[in-house]
This record gives sequence, C-alpha cells and structure tokens, in this order.
Amino acid sequence: MAKAAARKPAAKKAEKPKSPAEWAHDRLVLYIRNFESQLDAAQEIAMGFASDESGVLRIEGLGFFDPDIITFYGRDETGAKTQLIQHVSQLSVTLRAVPKEAETEPPRRIGFQLDAGWIGGDSGDASA
Repeated sequence: MAKAAARKPAAKKAEKPKSPAEWAHDRLVLYIRNFESQLDAAQEIAMGFASDESGVLRIEGLGFFDPDIITFYGRDETGAKTQLIQHVSQLSVTLRAVPKEAETEPPRRIGFQLDAGWIGGDSGDASA
C-alpha cells in the first residue's frame, strides 16, 4: 500500500506592516463612519481646518501616500474643488455637520465608500 504524501501547510504571505499614513487613514475612516451615523437627514459631513481660516471642506474622499501623507478631497463653501495634503505628524481634523446642499436629494454619505486601501481622487489614483 502506498503512503499518502505528507502535505506541508501553505506558507502564509507575510503582510507588509502598515505605514503611519495607512494607520491614520484607517482610523479616520472609522471616525467618519461613526460621525455620519449620528447625522440626521438634513446634514452632511464636512471638515473644518484647525488653526486656519480656510473654511470648511465637504469631504468627498480621503486617501494616503505612504509613508506619511494624508489627503482629503472635496469642495469648499463656494463649490470649488479642494484638496488638503497633510503630514501625519501635523494631522488635526475637525469633523462638522453641515446642512446638505440640495433639499430634494438625500444626504450624501461617504463613510461606506472609504474602504481601507482606497487612496481617493476622481480616478482612484490619488489625483485631484
């Protein structure tokens, strides 16, 4: 009787450790999802600029560039396309509830779109 060949367990692929930017990104996604879960139907999420008079950014996307850059994409109060690029060591974000833009449309929610690993931008390549 032939012996069955012993099978070696499949080697696990070593996971690359997360960079500071990826850690910050993943945590921001959790904060955004939690914040949006507390908004009512007349509110959407925006970001205030800490220690700056730039106003607010209606967040449309969030990304990172390893090892240490976080990016926010969206529009300012005038509707102008806006992007904030920030080093993780300087990260300071204020999430705000703002009135939704169109009364006839449902509020825009981005938390479900912010999957870990998505780096943002209209084309998905972190471009603005």
